Formats: sequence, C-alpha cells, structure tokens
Amino acid sequence: MTTPTTQFSAFGLEPFPTIAPGDDIPAAIMSALTAGNLTLQPGDVLAVASKIVSTAEKRYVDLSSVIPGPEALALSARTGKPAPIVQLILDESTEHFVAGDRGPIIATHRLGLQLTSAGVDRAGTGGAWLLPEDPDASARALRDAITTATGVTVAVVICDSDGRADRAGATVISIGAAGIAPLRITTYTGKRQEETFTDLVAAAAGLILGQRGRGVPVALLRGLEYESDDAGVTAMLHRGHRP
Repeated sequence: MTTPTTQFSAFGLEPFPTIAPGDDIPAAIMSALTAGNLTLQPGDVLAVASKIVSTAEKRYVDLSSVIPGPEALALSARTGKPAPIVQLILDESTEHFVAGDRGPIIATHRLGLQLTSAGVDRAGTGGAWLLPEDPDASARALRDAITTATGVTVAVVICDSDGRADRAGATVISIGAAGIAPLRITTYTGKRQEETFTDLVAAAAGLILGQRGRGVPVALLRGLEYESDDAGVTAMLHRGHRP
C-alpha cells in the first residue's frame, strides 16, 4: 500500500525549446531546467506531453499518403472529420464507436488504450501525429537518459489529452510511465481500492501542461508519494499489450 500524498508542488518547465523530429528530449529538459533555475531531486516526477515524444520519434503522417476506405468515408460523412484522419483512426484502433450523433469517435487503440480518435492528432490541414509506438518504452528511455545525465532517480509519466464519451471537453491521462507504479492501492475503513495513479499524476500535471498551443510540454511534480515500478501503463490496461 502506498503512503498517501499530503502535499506536493508542480512547476512548468518554461521556456521550453521547440521540439523538431529527431530532437533529443532529455537534452531539452535539461536545458529547460537550467533556464528555470531548477535542480532535480530524488523522487521528482516529470510529466511529458505525448506530442513532443511523437514529434521526436517522427510519428508524423502526411495525409496525402492516406487512402480512405468505404468505412472511413462513411464515418467522415457522419462526423465531419476529414476522411484521411478517420482512416488513420481505423488503422490505429481495434474497435470504435461514435459518441453522440456526430462524434467524437471513441476508439480502442491497438495498445489497449481507449482514446478519442485513437490518439490521432491533426497537424494543420496536411498531416497528423500518431501516438508514440510504445509509450512505456519511451518513458523508460527518457527516465534512463535523465537519470544518467543527472545522477538523480526520477520517474516519467507520458501524458495525452483525451475526451470523454459522456461529456464535452478534454482532460489529461497517462499513456506511458517509468519508475512509478501505475496503480496505487489505498484502504479506508477496511475497504481496498485500486486507483489509476499515473492518471492522477497526469491530471495534476495537466493543470500546467494545458491544451493546444500552451507551449509547456513538461511539468515537474515534487513531493508525490509513490512506489517505484517499471510495469508501465500497459500493466493496468484490461486489454493492453506491448508492441
């Protein structure tokens, strides 16, 4: 059972360098820490927006290369989403449903994550970003590089914005993690509860990360009580699997 967190601090790493395909995210994080006069401490958690991970990992798709099939064309007509985007959603998912008359499209990503649009994020009118190929592996690589560079043991949670089928708007959830157990077990008056702890971390970081255009893709959370674990977000998914 994890010791409850009674208080914590959170900082946005800004100004943060613009990430281009192939860039070194750990180096960018170190640069932002220096610019913000921040020093990592043991147990710190770095919450990283999935968009910069996808960018660094070159997960961009040119929509001109996507040929929509009949199902994508029908879903496009119903939801108003561009047919190539819908085709990518279908390609990235194992099943889907349309919430409401015109969407959003809620899809079970092939990784086992249930996400709005299977995590496909439009990039202007001509492209789209897919999720990292293996978010847990990406989180481990980030954690290892930062720990090696600093000598400080930290945890990493990769976050993604996501909508809910039952309401408007978006929140922030975890899609990858390293060095932090994805589930927290709490007990109260004899009742045992499993909490999706990395989602709670992502939601807290989301207050700083914000949504499109915010420009702060990494937040540092300090003072959290958690168990160190490399099981990753995949470990708590009902239908998760590693690529």
